[in-house]
Amino acid sequence: MVQSVELLLDAVTEAALRGQWDALAAAGLPSQASHTGASNRPHVTLDARDEVVPDAETRLAGVASVLPVGVVVGSPTVFGRLGTRSGLILVRSVVVDATLLALHAAVHDAVGPGGSPTSAPGRWTPHVTLARRMDADQVAGALRVLDGADDLVGEATVLRRWDGEARREWVVGG
Repeated sequence: MVQSVELLLDAVTEAALRGQWDALAAAGLPSQASHTGASNRPHVTLDARDEVVPDAETRLAGVASVLPVGVVVGSPTVFGRLGTRSGLILVRSVVVDATLLALHAAVHDAVGPGGSPTSAPGRWTPHVTLARRMDADQVAGALRVLDGADDLVGEATVLRRWDGEARREWVVGG
């Protein structure tokens, strides 16, 4: 999947999550902090797919007009399987509410069918990635580093498009 539609977070929430990235890196653990590209920032992926048709941009701009919306970044959790090439992925969950589900459904309607099954309505698990390619011991260490991390109450402020093939990002409707 090389195309995505993502929510970016307010500056305070982003800074708190970047602080967690930095804390993991300082502990010698895998972290999103190691990806230093300008486009690498905490985000919530709403849709991922091989291609977004050009006329979807206009529909997505309409969806973006509802922003900002409140978000709560909750507890750490883990995706993936031990023993696979990609290993385990440490994330912070994003608490689902009716507003977030409606926004997700509107994005899905705007881009149409054909996305990743994991970003489809009813199968989507909103989250912010902290670290990838971890093993079980690294996850345990990361959870110790993050121990006591409170929920982050903030806002999703921007709808972003990411073209992974061209390595290009842009704000939708902005």
